[in-house]
Amino acid sequence: MSELVPQQRLEQLRSSIDNIDAALIHMLAERFRCTQEVGRLKAEHDMPASDPAREARQTARLRALAEEAHLDPEFAEKWFNFVVAEVIHHHTEIAAGASEA
Repeated sequence: MSELVPQQRLEQLRSSIDNIDAALIHMLAERFRCTQEVGRLKAEHDMPASDPAREARQTARLRALAEEAHLDPEFAEKWFNFVVAEVIHHHTEIAAGASEA
């Protein structure tokens, strides 16, 4: 079997990256569908938008998963913090909309 020329290998790798990016977007969309439902539930029952204890448990869990996967745990934590900030923003908006209704 002949080796691929560098440009062909680069194209293969980029195609894989594109597929992974698409999968990540779909997974994030599903995650946010779930967190929107959590936000509605919290708003209906006057629960706070954030849950620091859960966030701390998730941070520890994701850092451990990142280490197992040979991914920088700091990066995983930054990603999670970014996502959580957006989720809390959504929950706050949902709660504000529920109190106006």
